[in-house]
Amino acid sequence: MKTVDVISADYQSSYLLKVNFNDGSSKVVDFESFLKKHSHPQYNKYKEIENFQKFKIESGNVVWGENWDLIFPVSQLYKGKISF
Repeated sequence: MKTVDVISADYQSSYLLKVNFNDGSSKVVDFESFLKKHSHPQYNKYKEIENFQKFKIESGNVVWGENWDLIFPVSQLYKGKISF
């Protein structure tokens, strides 16, 4: 079975990203519930939209921060829903 990786992501609005995968599919993922329900100093700065928009793609993942302060399983992104 081929590994599914994130190849790009586009900011949509609010806490929504359109995540594009190497199999040609894409999903719009809403990160708002996770960020609002999980108060943690490492995550809190990403509640500010301007910080949330500073994501990058590294090693097939959507990540935030220099040391991957915030990262989600690709399997959840692929389903289009963050589980917590």
